[in-house]
Amino acid sequence: MIEGKTKSGFKYKFPKENLENYELLETLAELEDNPLATVRAIDLLLGKEQTEKLKDHVRTESGVVPTEAMGEEVKEIFESQAENENVKNS
Repeated sequence: MIEGKTKSGFKYKFPKENLENYELLETLAELEDNPLATVRAIDLLLGKEQTEKLKDHVRTESGVVPTEAMGEEVKEIFESQAENENVKNS
């Protein structure tokens, strides 16, 4: 199980197998040509329930879920996992 917390305070937890999912890799590769694939990538990484929690976490007072904020949170999650792998492999 992978657990962590982003700088903004979002706590996440998902099975390690989510990071090792080939469909996630396919979706990430698709992002360059289709930015809308971000939606599927987030669902594949975090699952539906946590994706909803993340949306609520970044939601503005007016009820909008900023795409940039979602992207930054997910980017931070990926980067923290890459850093953890680098520490383990050192």
